[in-house]
Amino acid sequence: MKSFLIDRYTKGGALRLGESPAPELRDNDVMVEIHAAGVNPLDNKIRDGEFKLILPYRLPLVLGNEVAGVVVRVGANVRQFKPGDAVYARPAQDRIGTFAEYIAIDAADVAMKPNNLTMEEAASIPLVALTAWQALVERANVQKGQKVLIHAGSGGVGTIAIQLAKHLGAYVATTTSTANIALVKNLGADVVVDYKRDDFEKVLQGYDVVLNSLGKDTLEKSLRVLKLGGKLISISGPPDPDFVRKSGFGWPLRQVMRLLSFGIRRKSKRLGISYSFLFMTANGAQLGKITSLIEAGDIRPVMDRVFPFERTNEALAYVETGRAERQGRRRCEVTSGADRAKAKCAEVNVFCSRCLTRTRFAHRKRGSCRCRPLWHYR
Repeated sequence: MKSFLIDRYTKGGALRLGESPAPELRDNDVMVEIHAAGVNPLDNKIRDGEFKLILPYRLPLVLGNEVAGVVVRVGANVRQFKPGDAVYARPAQDRIGTFAEYIAIDAADVAMKPNNLTMEEAASIPLVALTAWQALVERANVQKGQKVLIHAGSGGVGTIAIQLAKHLGAYVATTTSTANIALVKNLGADVVVDYKRDDFEKVLQGYDVVLNSLGKDTLEKSLRVLKLGGKLISISGPPDPDFVRKSGFGWPLRQVMRLLSFGIRRKSKRLGISYSFLFMTANGAQLGKITSLIEAGDIRPVMDRVFPFERTNEALAYVETGRAERQGRRRCEVTSGADRAKAKCAEVNVFCSRCLTRTRFAHRKRGSCRCRPLWHYR
């Protein structure tokens, strides 16, 4: 099958378009014909070798961490899915490979695709939505009336986390740039801090939860906005001892990882705040709950561009430049398999990145909303 592969870890390197063996279907797996795959910064980091110590993949590796498609075969033990089902998923970290024509995924990691989303929209959801769910629902246990700060609200995780936190009944603050204030307000943020003009730690106080996806400086400043007993959850590191214990790493690497988070853990403890690192895991049951929220209209995807399968390297380069982040839409998708032929001249539905107006227009034609013209690339 056609796929995009990493032959060796190279910072900024191009993936190789080539042939790879069809994936093996295990008894608990579903075989999915891939119609769209999400592209996000995690793919670039894996390609660059940033995770090779904690994710020791065997090369060559088919890249890609999110998928939407149609089930074509099921394993002997699978009962909840059948051929023809439209599904989406974030494959387990040791079974990635969505930049291809087919992928075999454990059925426990798969959920039915929301009926109100296109394949491209669905492919933009799993990784970021599961990250938001596991941070806010599983880890923080956010309750109605609590105050939650979500950093980088216009980013991939941020756009979903704001909506999820509002669904849970939280009072939500977020940080973003001037250009994306309207976007995050439309997503439901109660307070928006323009990081180009204000220091969030001087504006906000008394928060119950902070979800951090940025660097060390932002992480440490976040301690100042949390109240006693607050929770600081970071998806950008550093790893905490709990993650290290569950990772199965060797003793030397475990000690190095413990040292990486020693400073922030010590500062948190002194202030009566709990710090934890979240490394998102695949979970079809949680994704099924997210499906229900999407179909109910409580969560809406915010996409950027859609690239054809053959231009996967362009999609990776686009995400790497940060252009998608600056525009407030860090989600790109690549279409593949049967979907490419069907989509060439089809009309599609997308949301404007700023006002979230749903705009309908044909392939390579200009659409518009109340903000500005919008291009959609297929």
